[in-house]
Amino acid sequence: MNPLLALAEHAASWRQAPLSGEVEHHARRALIDWFASLLPGCRLPPATLMAKALADERGSGRAVSYVDGARTGLRHAALINGTASHTVEFDDIWRWGVYHPGCPTVAAALAAAQSKQLDMQALLRALVAGYEVSCRIAQAVQPSHYDYWHTTGTVGTFGAAAAVAVIYDCDAMQTAHAIATAATMAGGLQQAFRGDGMSKPLHPGHAAEAGALAAMSAKEGMTGALDVLHGPAGFAAATSEDTGKWEKAIAAIGKPLTITQMTVKNHGCCGHIFAALDATRELQREHAFASDEVEALHVGGYAATKNVCDRPSIVTEQEARFSAQFTIASIMEYGGVRLDAFAPERLADPKLRAIMPRISVSLDEECEAAFPGARSAKVSIRLRDGRELFRHQPTRKGDPDAPLTDRDLDEKFMELVGPVLGDEAAKDFLAALWTGSALPGELTLR
Repeated sequence: MNPLLALAEHAASWRQAPLSGEVEHHARRALIDWFASLLPGCRLPPATLMAKALADERGSGRAVSYVDGARTGLRHAALINGTASHTVEFDDIWRWGVYHPGCPTVAAALAAAQSKQLDMQALLRALVAGYEVSCRIAQAVQPSHYDYWHTTGTVGTFGAAAAVAVIYDCDAMQTAHAIATAATMAGGLQQAFRGDGMSKPLHPGHAAEAGALAAMSAKEGMTGALDVLHGPAGFAAATSEDTGKWEKAIAAIGKPLTITQMTVKNHGCCGHIFAALDATRELQREHAFASDEVEALHVGGYAATKNVCDRPSIVTEQEARFSAQFTIASIMEYGGVRLDAFAPERLADPKLRAIMPRISVSLDEECEAAFPGARSAKVSIRLRDGRELFRHQPTRKGDPDAPLTDRDLDEKFMELVGPVLGDEAAKDFLAALWTGSALPGELTLR
């Protein structure tokens, strides 16, 4: 079995496949959640810096670069929008693949659909294909892929390629060559977010652009190595512990469709902290303690919680978004971890700085064994009055088994987008995303 050919055949089937009501609903949720993440990121580096750096190369076209409001070429829009959509860390997750499919897939597919002047249905079908192809590839290379690689940068390239191939009406063989070419451009090192810097949001931006390039070229006849996913020197072999767990991943195609199983983020930070944040908030609700009553708080989590998010000392916003200590202190003191959690005054907040040294993180074998199918945490709290509290959080609010409702998603969208567009414009745009038949176009940012 060649997994690439199976994935390409599935993707190509979405060129004309009808969308059931359920699948369309989930695809629209993915699009809404992407815009909720994108629009706040349009005001921030690195996307603002990249738009400035590439202004002379923007060129003409029909795709919208939401960062600067200009119509531009497909690849430029995919690059800039893909980067902006990953900046505030509110983008969706496919937990079994340790992967954010929305940033690269929607960025590329929307730019392609705008370029081709297609409608909402065409975009939604492309999203289903891009999510399915890339999530199944992620499944085949995890969990070892995540030891060194940022899946959203690597596997995201396949999501973009498959989605744009659908928009460009590529047949199964052209789609296969698009995926094959995308493989050799896939990249994104995990060290980019274990330290400081702005490179991490560029990963899905690059993936969106590279995947689009692969699909556009394949449509014109460019070929790739069709054994590049499972070959002895291919993508899986180079980035995971073996040549890929393809039998399991391919057997699962469409059963169910991955776009119906997305995690919608409920906190604006690294998802590996979410279970600990949810457990802490529930314990605080149940036992009504203030943050200054906590003598010690310990998080037992899976390896990524420890290796990526155990940061007892932070300086920058990037470090804060990946710090269990900072975000847990924030949720205890302020009740949430949203955009305002990373404002300069919060980063320097003496209350939070006082709490952080009391928070520790370690690897818990049970949580590690459940990963990546479950993102769990065990939180133990010792209060100054002698009370000992404990909660095992087996999943995260927002995961498929504890989903955000449509109303929750609306509230998240309005919280993030309202300040960018204005409340009335944000409400109108949200309604169009839920029910409209036309593609999203230009938006006026405040």
